[in-house]
Amino acid sequence: MYDLHIKSLLDIELEQKYRTIYFDPPFNSNRNYVMGENNSTGFTDKWTDEAYEDFITKCINKLYELLEKDGTLFFHISALGMYIPEKVVRAKFKYIEPIFWKKARSKNNVKNKLGTTIDIIWKCSKIAKPKFNIVYQPKDPKYLKTGFTNKDTRGHYSLGHLITEPTKVGYMYEFMGYNPTTGWRIKETELTKLFEDDRIHFPLKKGAKLYKKIYLHENPGKPCTDLWDDIHSISQGAEGRRYPTAKPIKLLERIIQISSDPGDWVLDPMCGSGTTAGACESLGRNCTLIDVNPEVVEIVKSRFT
Repeated sequence: MYDLHIKSLLDIELEQKYRTIYFDPPFNSNRNYVMGENNSTGFTDKWTDEAYEDFITKCINKLYELLEKDGTLFFHISALGMYIPEKVVRAKFKYIEPIFWKKARSKNNVKNKLGTTIDIIWKCSKIAKPKFNIVYQPKDPKYLKTGFTNKDTRGHYSLGHLITEPTKVGYMYEFMGYNPTTGWRIKETELTKLFEDDRIHFPLKKGAKLYKKIYLHENPGKPCTDLWDDIHSISQGAEGRRYPTAKPIKLLERIIQISSDPGDWVLDPMCGSGTTAGACESLGRNCTLIDVNPEVVEIVKSRFT
């Protein structure tokens, strides 16, 4: 379910509050964006810094009021254009974290500057612990091949550290003759539970360390970090481009999964091709789309026909 409003964010009145807001405004890039030589669908992104800051400030003030108390606003911006947006969101939100999206593998056509491969997504919230769902990034193929080489009756497993690293001091106690000088990473009660469930790897070599068994079939991937290097831009993926600055649906799915539950409302106030609506449909969320460009109506509809 989605609602689409062809109107400026600053002019629209909405009664709904939103658990997730994805804000992907113009980047202040001093460029015109079109689909191609024979397709002028797109927009102009040319501002003075003063006008851009004023525009972004008004948008953030409006979106802040539309965000639920435990909701999250994701502000997507280029690394080159991050400074004004950061200034604005830090003036409004108390809790801000950057997510680094490595959107491209490489830039082989760059000769006179560093290749631009990173976008910043500012994760902004009103409270310290907004709605959050853990999401897993895919397992590294090399790690899958080389990391789970041990095997017992339960299955293949890799080794997880139980002993504190040399630069720190952990929990100090002796366990079955093992008493590491830097201590343990977990309490004795937790270590005992692992032992009782046969989840401790005992070394064959005398004096070697104990490890925790991490089973392949129980490991859905690595918990998502603030570096997203497993989702590529549309230009380097298989997804078709419907709008000049469209983002991949996997990116929106991750943002929505992290910050909302099925049935929640999601807002995209500058929706472009409606990628957010497509992600919401697949994840069972409700969606409100806004854009000033009437050209997006048919583009968004094309996602659902």
